[in-house]
Amino acid sequence: MLSHLHISNYALIDRLDIDLSEGYTVITGETGAGKSILLGALGLLLGARADARVVKQGEPKCVVEAVFHLQGQDLSAFFEENELEWDADEVVIRRELTAAGKSRAFVNDSPVLLNVLKPLGAQLVDIHSQHQNQLLGSEEFLLQTLDLVADNRPQLDRYTQAYAHWQEVSESLRQLRRRAASNTDEQELLRYQLEQLDTFEPETGEQEALEEEQAMLAHAEDIKAGLYQATSALADDTHDTCQLLRQCQQALEGVAAHLPQVQELAERLESTRIELSDIQDELNVQQERVEFNPQRLEFVESRLATLYNLLKRHHVQSEDELPGIQDALRKELAAADNLDDDLRHLEKAEAEARSELSAAAEALTRTRSQAAAEASRQLTRDIAPLGMPHGQVLFQLTPRPDPAPDGQDALTLLFSANKSVAPQDVHEVASGGETARLMLTLKAFTARFRQLPTIIFDEIDTGVSGTMAERMGQVMQELTERCQVLCITHLPQIAALGSRHFRVFKEEDDSGTHSRIAPLSSEERVQELAVMLSGAQITDAAVDNARALLGRSAAAE
Repeated sequence: MLSHLHISNYALIDRLDIDLSEGYTVITGETGAGKSILLGALGLLLGARADARVVKQGEPKCVVEAVFHLQGQDLSAFFEENELEWDADEVVIRRELTAAGKSRAFVNDSPVLLNVLKPLGAQLVDIHSQHQNQLLGSEEFLLQTLDLVADNRPQLDRYTQAYAHWQEVSESLRQLRRRAASNTDEQELLRYQLEQLDTFEPETGEQEALEEEQAMLAHAEDIKAGLYQATSALADDTHDTCQLLRQCQQALEGVAAHLPQVQELAERLESTRIELSDIQDELNVQQERVEFNPQRLEFVESRLATLYNLLKRHHVQSEDELPGIQDALRKELAAADNLDDDLRHLEKAEAEARSELSAAAEALTRTRSQAAAEASRQLTRDIAPLGMPHGQVLFQLTPRPDPAPDGQDALTLLFSANKSVAPQDVHEVASGGETARLMLTLKAFTARFRQLPTIIFDEIDTGVSGTMAERMGQVMQELTERCQVLCITHLPQIAALGSRHFRVFKEEDDSGTHSRIAPLSSEERVQELAVMLSGAQITDAAVDNARALLGRSAAAE
């Protein structure tokens, strides 16, 4: 339970410290006195969004801190999971917010993120405002309520896991089917590309050889003419260079006996003649090889053009890389050819996942159906003393056309306040006062199934007055058998039933306006209730009425 609350520099609150106890505590005060500020600070402590505008003007930061006595509530698993220091007796939560907008949160003096603070706060306090009465029309809230009553965590976990698996398999199947739909065009392209490469059969070094041959064929006539001129210059009908060199050599050898120095020259002439003769022979060979062949040139140029196109299409620089692309294309085609097998496999897996999901959904629905019957009977009984003796409440489960993350059940809360009137959607037929009584009854009912130490009701009595208000107060009073109850109210009938009573008020001094909260003595309670009954001008009748209300409350206890 919430045992102590400290607030400093939050909105109009410069400093507030209140000690709370078990039982039923009421908080009253004029409109605008600061009750909503009090709840806003507590909401900040429980993980609500931080807004730097709530920091009291001129102060560096605001601090909200609460001490919770656990009274046997075991949160050790949560603390261990989040690596927090565990104290079996109490939990201290603190939230700090600077004027610059920086927020920090602490649990037992250890810093935590909001994704830790929020679920912890949800296990310690339930703040219910009048706006939350609209949750009666929320399917998510109603399903959570049924699951709480059903205590069906194993079935819900099984369904959640089955749903996640089915979603995963279904998404894989959808993607594969999309691939299959476009697979025909893709396969045709792959086969065309592979056929081009297989037909071309690229060879290592082919590009360089083709480019050289293309250059030769394109200039064959010029090359042949040049070779002819070269061979003609070496030997023709009028002279033969090699023969002349031979004659010169022989002449020098003839005089070498008398002039030994020319022998070396004769030998050099022989070497030159031999080299020139080799050149002459090679020129003749080259001349024979070179021929003007338009058909061969066309073939070479066509093959080069094809090669260049393949290199460009596959974004590579050399024909040496094309065989690797051929292998990759073959693998892609093989995978595409196996697509039908993959589809059959995934379709089977999806059917199995859907079957498991259906089984899990049926098991979950059975627990909810039992809980719905129990909740319908109990709530119909519980609303009778609240001015609806002929009222009916019905949790109506219907199957959804498609599975959803929280089950395959659609849930509507049906309600009728009058005899012989068929129950209809509560959101459409219940008045504000009826909705408030229904929600209070539902909260009291579900409190039997959850370990929640503190419930705070913020003006849940809107639209209710007189006897019905007193009866609602009695319901909240009865709730204290299971948890601590705090109620912010404008109704004296409800305020009179509290075992402790705090009043929120504004106070002004030279430094400005401040919100205060103070516990009331017995006589101060009389005066507060009298003000709530008659307004600013307290009448004797209002005082007598206030004492009567407190007397009935004391007698009821």
